Amino acid sequence: MATVRAYIGLGANIGDARATLTAAVHALGALPGAGLAGVSRLYVTAPVGVTDQPDFHNAVVALDVPAGATANTGPIAMLLTLKSIERSFGRQDRYRYGPRELDLDLLLFGDEHMSVERPEAGRSPDPAKATRYLEVPHPEASRRLFVLAPLADLAPDLVPPGWSESVAQARARQESIEGASAVRAVGSWDAGAAKWRDAD
Repeated sequence: MATVRAYIGLGANIGDARATLTAAVHALGALPGAGLAGVSRLYVTAPVGVTDQPDFHNAVVALDVPAGATANTGPIAMLLTLKSIERSFGRQDRYRYGPRELDLDLLLFGDEHMSVERPEAGRSPDPAKATRYLEVPHPEASRRLFVLAPLADLAPDLVPPGWSESVAQARARQESIEGASAVRAVGSWDAGAAKWRDAD
């Protein structure tokens, strides 16, 4: 089966977030039929929406995954897989923008540009999100510096479907709004050791 390049956003701010995200990278890389194509730097970012909580650790993973037999099946299968991984890491259902043991977001899936109803297993118990559609590219990715910074590490020149600018241009635009200090790199991925090393 053909494969496509997917980009997955990772976030956590409960417990040992760095260790959690490291383990999540391993879990993603071990998925059947998947190949780990890249891991961004690790960033610390201030929480968005609900500010009275610990800072988040964020990263992005590039993953080569099965495209799916028909249109939309690949992204939907990826969504269900991500939700399953979140649950296996003890993800608890909380209010929107609240603390996260592990948050995995499907940011991009090849050149897919889609909006479909989420299957039951891929829905959130949060009433504000329960009826949300699965949208690819992720509808908030172009406005979130905690997504754009790590995504730019992996694909700065990529212009995602539906965007009018590259990932690097979007990062620069968002940094001009939020300030460059809104994201802070704290580690670089060491592929040999399969973990992040402290940033210099």
